[in-house]
Amino acid sequence: MLDTKMSYNGDDEVKDSAETAKHFEPRSYQIQIFQVALRKNTIAVLETGAGKTMIAVMLIKEIGRAMKTSGNKMLIIFLAPTVHLVNQQFEVIKIHTDFKVEEYYGAKGIDEWSAKCWEKEISEQDVMVMTPQILLDALRKAFLRIEMVCLVIFDECHRATGNHPYMKIMKEFYHKSRNKPKIFGMTASPVVRKGVSSVMDCEDQISELECVLDSQIYIVEDKTEVEVFVPSAKEINRYYNSTQFSHEDLKTKLKSSRSKFDALLVSIQASLPTQFKDTDDAFNGLKKRLSKYHTKIVCCLDDLGLICAYEAAKDCLENVRVLNTTEDFEFYRASSMQCMSFLEEVLHIIGETLPDENLTFSEMGSHFSEAIKLGYISPKLHELIQIFQSFGGATGVLCLIFVERIITAKVIEKFMKRLGFLSHFTFSYLTGGNASADALTPQMQKKTLDLFRHGKVNLLFSTDVAEEGIHVPNCSCVIRFDLPKTVRSYVQSRGRARQTDSQYILMLERGNIKQRDLLFDVIRSERSMTETATNRDPSACISKVCDVDDINTYTVVATGASITADSSVSLIYRYCEKLPGDKYFTPKPTFQLSLCGESYTCTLVLPPNAAFQTITGPVNRNVHLSKQLVCLEACKKLHQMGALDDHLLPYVEEPPEIGFSEKTNESSGAGTTKRKELHGTTHIRALSGGWGDKMDGVTLQAYKIDFSCNLAWVFYSGFVLLIDANLDDDVANAEVELYLTDKLVKSSISPSGQMHLDADQVRRSKCFQEFFFNGLFGKLFTGSKSSGTQREFLLKKENKSLWNTLNMYLLLPLDSSGIPNDESLRINWRGVDSCVSIVEFLKENSLLSADSCLVSKGNSCSTNSFETEYKVSEVIHLANSNVNLYNLKDMVVLAIHTGRIYSVIKVMIDMSADSCFDSSNAMPPKYATFREYFNKKYGIELMHPQQPLLLLKQSHNPHNLLAKSSQGGSLCRKTSDAGTALIVDKLQNHVHMPPELLICIDISISVLKSFYLLPSLMHRLEALMLTSQLRDEISYHPSNGCISSSLILEALTTLRCCEKFSLERLELLGDSVLKYAVSCNLFLKYPKEHEGQLSARRSRAVCNSTLHKLGTNKKVQGYIRDSAFDPCRWAAPGQHSLRNVPCLCGLDTHEVPLERKFQTEETSVAVGRVCDRGHRWMCSKTISDCVEALIGAYFIGGGLTAALSLMKWLGMDVEFDPILIDDVIRNSSLWSSMPKVNELETLETKLCYSFSAKGLLLEAVTHPSVEEPGVGYCYQRLEFLGDSVLDLLITCHLYQSHKDVDPGELTDLRSANVNNENFAQVAVRHNLQQHLQHGSGLLLTQITEYVKSASGPSNETMSLRAKVPKVLGDLVESIAGAILMDTKLNTDEVWRIFKPLLSPIITPDRLELPPLRELNETCDSLGYFIKEKCTNKGELVHAELWLQMEDILLIGEGCERSKKAAKGQAASYLLKELKERGISHSRYASKTKKLELESVGGSSVPDLDINHCSQPNGGELVEPISYKKLKTIERLLPVESIADPSLAGDCSHKVSAPELSSSVTISISMQKGGPRSSLYELCKRQHWPMPSLHTIEHKSRLPIEFGDGSEKRKGFNSFVSRISLHIPNSGVIESTGNHSPDKKSSHDSAALSMLHELAKQGKCTIVNL
Repeated sequence: MLDTKMSYNGDDEVKDSAETAKHFEPRSYQIQIFQVALRKNTIAVLETGAGKTMIAVMLIKEIGRAMKTSGNKMLIIFLAPTVHLVNQQFEVIKIHTDFKVEEYYGAKGIDEWSAKCWEKEISEQDVMVMTPQILLDALRKAFLRIEMVCLVIFDECHRATGNHPYMKIMKEFYHKSRNKPKIFGMTASPVVRKGVSSVMDCEDQISELECVLDSQIYIVEDKTEVEVFVPSAKEINRYYNSTQFSHEDLKTKLKSSRSKFDALLVSIQASLPTQFKDTDDAFNGLKKRLSKYHTKIVCCLDDLGLICAYEAAKDCLENVRVLNTTEDFEFYRASSMQCMSFLEEVLHIIGETLPDENLTFSEMGSHFSEAIKLGYISPKLHELIQIFQSFGGATGVLCLIFVERIITAKVIEKFMKRLGFLSHFTFSYLTGGNASADALTPQMQKKTLDLFRHGKVNLLFSTDVAEEGIHVPNCSCVIRFDLPKTVRSYVQSRGRARQTDSQYILMLERGNIKQRDLLFDVIRSERSMTETATNRDPSACISKVCDVDDINTYTVVATGASITADSSVSLIYRYCEKLPGDKYFTPKPTFQLSLCGESYTCTLVLPPNAAFQTITGPVNRNVHLSKQLVCLEACKKLHQMGALDDHLLPYVEEPPEIGFSEKTNESSGAGTTKRKELHGTTHIRALSGGWGDKMDGVTLQAYKIDFSCNLAWVFYSGFVLLIDANLDDDVANAEVELYLTDKLVKSSISPSGQMHLDADQVRRSKCFQEFFFNGLFGKLFTGSKSSGTQREFLLKKENKSLWNTLNMYLLLPLDSSGIPNDESLRINWRGVDSCVSIVEFLKENSLLSADSCLVSKGNSCSTNSFETEYKVSEVIHLANSNVNLYNLKDMVVLAIHTGRIYSVIKVMIDMSADSCFDSSNAMPPKYATFREYFNKKYGIELMHPQQPLLLLKQSHNPHNLLAKSSQGGSLCRKTSDAGTALIVDKLQNHVHMPPELLICIDISISVLKSFYLLPSLMHRLEALMLTSQLRDEISYHPSNGCISSSLILEALTTLRCCEKFSLERLELLGDSVLKYAVSCNLFLKYPKEHEGQLSARRSRAVCNSTLHKLGTNKKVQGYIRDSAFDPCRWAAPGQHSLRNVPCLCGLDTHEVPLERKFQTEETSVAVGRVCDRGHRWMCSKTISDCVEALIGAYFIGGGLTAALSLMKWLGMDVEFDPILIDDVIRNSSLWSSMPKVNELETLETKLCYSFSAKGLLLEAVTHPSVEEPGVGYCYQRLEFLGDSVLDLLITCHLYQSHKDVDPGELTDLRSANVNNENFAQVAVRHNLQQHLQHGSGLLLTQITEYVKSASGPSNETMSLRAKVPKVLGDLVESIAGAILMDTKLNTDEVWRIFKPLLSPIITPDRLELPPLRELNETCDSLGYFIKEKCTNKGELVHAELWLQMEDILLIGEGCERSKKAAKGQAASYLLKELKERGISHSRYASKTKKLELESVGGSSVPDLDINHCSQPNGGELVEPISYKKLKTIERLLPVESIADPSLAGDCSHKVSAPELSSSVTISISMQKGGPRSSLYELCKRQHWPMPSLHTIEHKSRLPIEFGDGSEKRKGFNSFVSRISLHIPNSGVIESTGNHSPDKKSSHDSAALSMLHELAKQGKCTIVNL
């Protein structure tokens, strides 16, 4: 056994823990090589497994430590030739060093890295482990300089020969550098070619390697220690007989079959109407595939026998089937079918010669000799089986079997798995990751290798991919099924056997001289190599100078990036790969060689969308070099033209720095939904003013407010708004609709000139405003007996904190009792003074209590005076006056003990203070009489207890009256999306009160009613003033008027506001306008850039992150309205807000800086809630959306000119220079006209438009596949332009034609009209495809198929329809782009031409959603779940969709070529079944309605009229449990049983619901929403329909207690929910929750109750309650 401390020295060994690295003790020979390597560049030649990697690790640690000490940042590069080795060496270095290490290889996408990515990696890492090509590319692109590296380690350095990247790194960069890094190479075989012919040849190869690596070979002379620690595998030759059975007859049949199918392919090719290069290439490719399949099968037949040949044919057939399912072209599928037929015939031919398959494998052990004689298996394969049998029953054996071909590894693995006597072994195979269909993916390779390392695979068949560096310490046997052909392969494969007493088995055919000579040469070469390397004297060797002269190099001065003639060819191909292409056109260069005497000139032809098309290289005698030289010249020219950047890469514009001052990751970048940002709110300048304390009075701008109700008998008093600023005309004349319970009030604003108020009038006006707004919506008294604080009148002292100069205006009632038709403004000073006098009264009596009862002094109320002759019984004593009994109705009064304002409904003649007290609650009353109630609760002793009580309507909080369906607003009774009435009637707030506790306010009831309208009205006016303010900042002043402030307001209003309008429609339009403007600008500004580059620029210009930056730069975020109007938080000047939200942002300013600390991704952060300083969290994407909506608003309000003006204000480059337009038209005239001029004229006739510049039309109909001399253009750029103009025109048309359509439906309408399939249909309807110029047979075939399909029956199934060729849609777009340029950007003319072409334009009634989406939305709205199951059946996908309804299970099935199509077909069947049951898609339930349920408040607005009917004590709210976005949105979507089981008609997809007997285990979180989430998950898992909820609300005049302990709370409302769950085939289960303080808590209580009931019935098990 080896010393455990030494076991870590094996090459590439990865340890399970970094702790083991501490025990590493180097061997003496390792120390010896390490010391030599420190002194000079060294190539360490050691046997595999001798610990070369650990020497490299020692070197890394020593040089890295010295580098760290010096403080000079340098890199250490470790190069390994394969990804496997990179992975392994990276792990070793990471475990054994403390440096920052990273691995790099192509699959990580490094080829696409920019300079910034490389700079970041270089700055962060110390050691970089990579494949050599990665380093070579980085050096060539100047991302990395060789001078930045202090040490380069070459693993398997013998590869440094020929064109290997090792060689190029050294020649192109190392040997040309003045500051060279240290070199350390590692190899077990230092020869660079297949073998050596002599000692001199061996010496030359070693010297060549030393020369290239600028190093010297070092071999340990004393091999004693190496032999102890590095076990050498015992070499064994196993001989097998030559094949006894001849398969010549079978081969003849196979050859004949191949010839037959070759001829069939030729006939199919000849049958095509036109011959094109791509179809010829496709058929040639099929012929090559056929030839390869034939060759594979024959090789397996010769080498392995009939059985494996049969397996090879089956494998090839499976590959063809997979390829055939991906083909889009009918003729190509037909050709592939011929390949399949050939392989099926091959299977039949071979199968005829084979016995029963079961006999073949079950009894093979006893019939091997017979099987060999009959050719079923080859002697070679039999010998391999015998080797495996010699392993016995040991399951721990690990054996590598090297084969030459991939197909050999695959079929032997399958064969061995079917041998029962080897079933105790596990087999697998490992191949490289090339482009072959048989190759394994890198992920699968790694997985297979790991399984082998860990012993889960015993016998691994592998190609040469596992020869080098792969370390499996327990590998005990290596078998060369196919002999090694080079000394390197021999040495490396033998080194894979690492275990003591391991075997290296070479399989040889008896009597095969060729094999014997090959093996002899390999073994002799190894011995010669070892002896030469060991005996040579390095000091005596003459050092060769590496030839690095290469005049054929181009270097970029700015960066140092370089390109050689050799590497220029690959760069040209890469440049072409980056050009836009499609399935009919793959951009690639073509080369045309011309012979001039004995020399050649090469002309390079680039695709038509390249920066230039042709270039001719210099004359050269070498054909290959002439091709390289012309590519080098092309690279120079492309760089000079800007098509290649300074790193000699295809130019891609760097994205701008977007976002905040600190870099953020992409997932939460600026403009994304995930990121939330803190922003301030812009103050309204029009409402600012410092005039409140002026001693000489003030002159203010007056704006009259009138209210008009749709009920003629309902009257609201007018008001006047007094502010210091002049409002814009559209704001000053605004009209706002206010929605009440059963009526509509239209409010209108009109400017009324100036109004002067003296100082006293200002004081009285402010007092009135303070009194009324605090009395109605706030509190006039602070402190109370129950709170233990002294009661104090809010207005007792002058309170300047109630007035803020940033929000300064007056709202005063107008006198409506004057002259009819008098338009002059007259303030109701009588009412104002009445309020002022009450304030003075309360100042003197603000501490009223039981010790200071009021007695009426007989002072009469001025508005209700009566004659003294009235009878005493008709006199009612109020707190400050006596009034007549009959004058009380509709009187506005103030309660002195609460400071609340009421209106009198009626006098309760039959009730007095001694009447029984009624609490209007189910609980028993605490007080016997009203007198006792007021005495014990308020300490008031009534002086007139016998007076009749007054029934009063209590004042209430303001409500949001701006939206029809607002819950806090208008409608008492609603209808859900499914038509179910949602009853939300509320108990009116009526109270009984003794008259002596009331003060008469001398204003009419109409004034009081108007006060409830003011918060909503002012909220809308404030918003309009703010939008007017933004409009002034944008400063677009057209001659024909300005953009409407209401339109701008719409663009700044999000769905979260729950208004009847939002930005979504304008955002959709603005998106199209923005896309069009940017596209035109880019098209004109960059005439040499191809469509891909233009699209990339456009994407960056219009992306959300860019729009976010532009918007925040202009502080647009401060104007955005992103939350529903909360009337309870609205406060007029002079009003003390009761709903304060203290600022916790840590900012003293109203604005919020754009910094990282003010952004978050926390889902718990509430969006939209505004603190007292105006700060609110906002979704980052909202700002981007508003920018687009503003563009849309300006486009609607002022056309494209206005929209462009706004975009320029934002900072966008959207100039349309007329000179550039003329240049485009002029350049198009240079296009050489094809001979089909008449066709262009015919096309113009179809378009009803004659082009001024015919070249534009020619360009528009030319596909890039055209390969004709002089054609240096194609339609791609015009397609880019036409796409944007058609998008704009169609979107604008839909926006204006369907003004009442929901934004979601408008989006779907645009998608239905603006898509490639729709445009393709336009092309076919008008036969535009006839004019397409192209050079693709594949394209012609698919267009022909599509035209035929489009003209067929409309009810044709999806599987029969031909796939839409994208080219046809592109053609329509490019023609639109051509017309746009020909008309010099006249969009009206483009629409005139295209509107009839596009007709009929899809309208809402013709809009069809994809079936799967329609089904999902339907079931989502009804609370049903869908389960899906997809399986592959040959070339098709079979999909099943299961829809469980109440007592019936519907199953839809579909079978298509793709999973998406199959699911769509299954969904169509289910939709048909649902429609038969009366269930159809609920189109476009407004998002606003869904969000309304999140808005503040939950009660309806009471009728503001005094005459009320009696109301029920409670209301019932019917709704289902919320289940989608449960934590954020409550949705009212009734889940009622709609399906009628009695419906006639059977369906084959209809079955009874299955019983789910197994109990499901669920956990419940007791946080808010937790029980509902658990019930939702249970229903989803059990496939039950979602339950419905019935909620009843109760109101009480006395507080109700909820909860216990710390969660104890009080409230006046209680909610009880009843839940119903229909379990299929089990009936309905109902359960009721407890009384809860709010609706959502009652839902949780009901859900919890239901879960317990289900647990009781055994349908679920509850844990973690």
